[in-house]
Parts: sequence; structure tokens; C-alpha cells
Amino acid sequence: MATGTVELHRVLKTTPEKLYRAFLDAAAVAKWLPPYGFTCTVHQMDTKVGGTFRMSFRNFSNGQEHAFGGEYLELVPNELLRYTDKFDDPNLPGEIQVTVKLKPVSCGTELHIVQAGIPEVIPVEMCYLGWQESLMQLAQLVEPDIQA
Repeated sequence: MATGTVELHRVLKTTPEKLYRAFLDAAAVAKWLPPYGFTCTVHQMDTKVGGTFRMSFRNFSNGQEHAFGGEYLELVPNELLRYTDKFDDPNLPGEIQVTVKLKPVSCGTELHIVQAGIPEVIPVEMCYLGWQESLMQLAQLVEPDIQA
């Protein structure tokens, strides 16, 4: 069974702390992670090494939903997140490994994401497109520095 890999790189005008928190705060994840046209419900999120999460994305156009969950494998505050994703749907087998690296740079934080083990029935270019949309929403969440 062949699987795919997606790699993404961005520099966001924010701190590593704020960016790291956006990956571990359930309300934040529900706001930025679903690609355009989808909503997200976070059913459970235990943000510690060995902790698990469950969520679902719902297609707003047709109401179809797909649920998935995973486990946090490695968490280094403000630097690294490694976790798994596994779909509930048996037609989407396997375990996806996601690695998120954060590095402070002169104008913000460098973000590098690798998502490996994408089930072969999912076109890699669709995952890449979905991630691009998610990262645009992430930037809109973390880049404003609202003090009031």
C-alpha cells in the first residue's frame, strides 16, 4: 500500500509560543485547521506526550463528516510537535505521522510541517491544498497582536 507525504514551510509574523499554543488549544485548532468549506469539532484533546485527541471535519456544502484521532508522540514547548492521525473510515487505512518544527527567526517564526503516511486513496495534491488553506487561517489567527 503506497502512501504519500506533504511538506510545507512558512514564516509567520508571530512568536513560537503563540504558534505552538495554536496547535494545542482546542478552540484554536477548530478555528484554523479545517480547510475552506469545512467546520471542525474537537471531541477530545489531551495535550501531553501519550495523550490523545479526536476531532471531526464536516463538509459545510453536503454535511458529510469524517472523524479522526491520534496520539501526541513528542512535545517540546515552542519548538516541536509530533503526533499521529488515523481516520475512523476503514477505506482510509494506515497511520499518518505529522511533525511540526518551530524556529524563531528575525521577523517571526519559521514553521516546517511534514505529514507522512497519507493513505494512497487521498491525492497528495489535495492534502497540500488543504494544508495551504489551513495555514492561511492559522496566520490570520496568530499574526494579529491584539492588546485590548
